[in-house]
Amino acid sequence: MSIQNVQQALTNLVKLHETLLEISQEKTEVIKEGKVDKLQAILVKERKRVRELEKAETVRIQAVDAYVQEHPSITGASITSLLEYIEMEKDRADLEASAISLTEAITKLKQQEELNRALISQSMQFVQLSLDLMNPSLKNMNYGEGKPASSAAKRSVFDSKA
Repeated sequence: MSIQNVQQALTNLVKLHETLLEISQEKTEVIKEGKVDKLQAILVKERKRVRELEKAETVRIQAVDAYVQEHPSITGASITSLLEYIEMEKDRADLEASAISLTEAITKLKQQEELNRALISQSMQFVQLSLDLMNPSLKNMNYGEGKPASSAAKRSVFDSKA
């Protein structure tokens, strides 16, 4: 197996992560708008891309393992290990650029998903606050805690002594 197979697997991973980043950005806009039905559709699309990503990662692992088996001098099955042993400068530069692109795409995706998580958390807090305001608890309904009723409240409206 050649290093081009590893390079191709990395390139595919970069494309899939960039697609997920676009979906995540689209999800951010839908969260801001508060459209749950659109969010559900986006989540379905996102799940499909994640499955594709898992398959592509499996292909990358297989490509790296096959390359490492062909070159017993390589001590680890990581991209960093491969970079140390690649002799052709062009292949090394291409693989390094792909690894950097993949790392950047993953970092951007992680940041975008963190933003989405924060937005959803704030939305949930707002919903909880709204529900609390609409359905006040019994403790909030009582004005005083454990205060005895005033003498005026104990007196009957009808005065029987008169």
